[in-house]
Formats: sequence, structure tokens, C-alpha cells
Amino acid sequence: MGIKRMKIFFLTTVLSMSLCAAPAMAGNTFEKDTIKTSGGDLSITFIGHGTLMLEYGGKVIHIDPYSRLADYAKLPKADIIFLTHHHRDHLDLEALQPIRTAKTILVLTEKCAEQLESGIVMKNGDEATVDGISVKAVPAYNLIHKRDNGQPFHIKGEGNGYVLNFADTNVYIAGDTENTPEMKALKNIDIAFLPMNLPYTMTPGMVADAAKTFKPKVLYPYHYSETDPSKVIALLKDIEGVEVRIRRMR
Repeated sequence: MGIKRMKIFFLTTVLSMSLCAAPAMAGNTFEKDTIKTSGGDLSITFIGHGTLMLEYGGKVIHIDPYSRLADYAKLPKADIIFLTHHHRDHLDLEALQPIRTAKTILVLTEKCAEQLESGIVMKNGDEATVDGISVKAVPAYNLIHKRDNGQPFHIKGEGNGYVLNFADTNVYIAGDTENTPEMKALKNIDIAFLPMNLPYTMTPGMVADAAKTFKPKVLYPYHYSETDPSKVIALLKDIEGVEVRIRRMR
């Protein structure tokens, strides 16, 4: 093989290896599920970590967009953005900029509003209708897991989970929380996203405890970092009516 051909072969090989090793965000190729509702299809794109994108009725809804996971300049503009709390991996100004337009509705907490100019502020327990979608803000906080100084990683009153209603389908996106009484009191949840990012949120046992209580029809463990999500399947294997689905959400 001549020197020129060897160089071409080497460069092609390196390029091929680079493409194979590239993270999903390079091409924005993510797992996606479609949920049938009485009002049409609800599309869920699993971007990773605590980050989701929903599409329903021609609307694009971003949940806690995070620039480390995706090139948001290549994703659809947002009709609505929900922010669960103010931590950097949930309130990312770099991710917000390319998907916000003059018409984008931002739903956020009081702590998030300290960093952003406008939006609909929802406190724990608030209910609202946002662009035709019924929304309830559920408290998201720690009961057990705390910092070395004794302060919870997530303080009650600062973070929200959100229950979003799409026709006959209720979707609960818990945010960063443990299995709180408010979570366990939820009713008629069709799809639930529950976090397992230790030590900041729930153990698999906490997730199973919550799911056994409010019994979502479909449970997606999300924001699970190094925690093994398959442990939830084992813990819920004898519980009827709760389907656990594992997607790439590290």
C-alpha cells in the first residue's frame, strides 16, 4: 500500500471510530415512545438525566433542558418549557436560549424565576392551565438524604414535580425528590417519571415504595446516574398494574 493510500485508510479509520464513539447528542438520536391518548398521540423523547421532550397536539414541550445532553440548536423550538428546580442540571441557561422564542411559555419555580426574566411561577400545590394543558405542581424534596451540614439536597418548597394532563392521560414528572407523602397521595397517574440519582433522590426501594402506593400504569425510572434501574423491576415484579419501562436516562 502506497503512502498516500495508507494516509487515506488511516484517516478513514479514525473518522469511523470517532463517529462510532460520538455521544448521542452529536446527532440528537434518542429513544422515543409513543403513547396513545384519547386526544391523539403523545410522543416522549428520552434525552437523558432528568431531561425529556414531549410532543402533543402540535406542541413541543421541553422538560429541564440540559446542554450537556443535546445540541438544542438542532431540536424543535419549545412551545412550553417546564423547569423543576434551580440546580444547574435542571436550569441550564445555555440550553434554554436556542429553544426559546417570543411565544415560548416558561413554567418554573420561584427560585428559577430569580435567574430568568419571565415565566409562569408555580408554587407547590398550585394548579394552572398552560396553553390548554392542565398542570399541577407537586412538592419535590428530600426527607432522608442530606448534605454533610444536615441540609437536605432539595429543600421543601423550592422544587416542583409536575402532573400534566393530556386528554385522558396524566403524566407525572417528579423532578428531584424522594417518596414524599404528596407523591404517594397522587391518584390516576398513567405515566410516572421517578428519579434515582443517588444520593440526591431515591433508592430503588424508595421508588418501588412510591409506585406500590400510587400505582402508575407505566413507570419510567429516570435521572438514575449509576443506580441500576433493573432493581426496580425486581422490586415490583409481583405488583399488578404497574409496568416498568427502562430507557437510557443516565
